Amino acid sequence: MTAAPNPLASSRLPLGLLGLGAAATAYVGAVDPNRPGHYPVCPFLALTGWWCPGCGGLRAVHALTRGDLGTALHDNVLVVALCGFTASYWMLWALSALRGRPRPALRLGRPWPVVAVVLVLLFTLVRNLPTGAFLAP
Repeated sequence: MTAAPNPLASSRLPLGLLGLGAAATAYVGAVDPNRPGHYPVCPFLALTGWWCPGCGGLRAVHALTRGDLGTALHDNVLVVALCGFTASYWMLWALSALRGRPRPALRLGRPWPVVAVVLVLLFTLVRNLPTGAFLAP
């Protein structure tokens, strides 16, 4: 006879990742990226003068920790979307682990990697054009 899986043991990884993510988010929430000298300058921005797809991401997370969704969306809409997706998936994973079920599978289909790369490239291009300046941090 086999023992039933221990839900607390299977939830260690999602809970551990939550702890790491919470610590990193708390740090960004406490140390304002809008004040110079706390974080390094983006190397892509320094080399090219263009905003990379991640530029403004720390400011977006900082704004989210303050509950300022409008500023977060202005700073980097892509990072806000990624935060929402990541938080949703983590919640499903944690609930599955606590119930003793396997981690939920991401069934995005074959075109998703290409779609994601194209979206990131388009976002980067548009935010660096005069007509897309509203997407720049």
